[in-house]
Amino acid sequence: MKKGIIKLSYTEYDILSELSGKDRLLVDRALQSAKNAYAPYSKFQVGAAILLNDGKIIAGNNQENAAYPSGLCAERVAVFYAMATHPKEKIEAIAIAAFSDDSSHETPPFPCGSCRQVLAEYEYLQKKPIRFIFHAQSGKTVIIEGVDNILPFPFVNN
Repeated sequence: MKKGIIKLSYTEYDILSELSGKDRLLVDRALQSAKNAYAPYSKFQVGAAILLNDGKIIAGNNQENAAYPSGLCAERVAVFYAMATHPKEKIEAIAIAAFSDDSSHETPPFPCGSCRQVLAEYEYLQKKPIRFIFHAQSGKTVIIEGVDNILPFPFVNN
């Protein structure tokens, strides 16, 4: 028998102004995208903004559907669009931000399991870690370097 311990690394900021200009810009684009989310059922609007290695920023937002689970999360909308339109570029960073008119969210919006797996696959393919920026409605922001810190045991098709 073998027993292991997994340690995850992250940096937490209390206010957005503590972030670098590039990270703040990405969070701002994610928040702008969240405003256009189609979330009539959950009322939880999520936006994602991806910085590609050529400097382009691609945004996406959650798209719900009455025929649940036919909708898609903001992260997958943004990643799939980025890779469909810029297949040779690498993902440098992704910012995910959310808000709801119903309540204030203290915790940043971390990706669901499906989104984590999709992000893991693209990081694995590009052989370069992705920087994750998660921004809460309260102002708290968590930055995580590399998908191993959000999904320690990804499914990998070898």
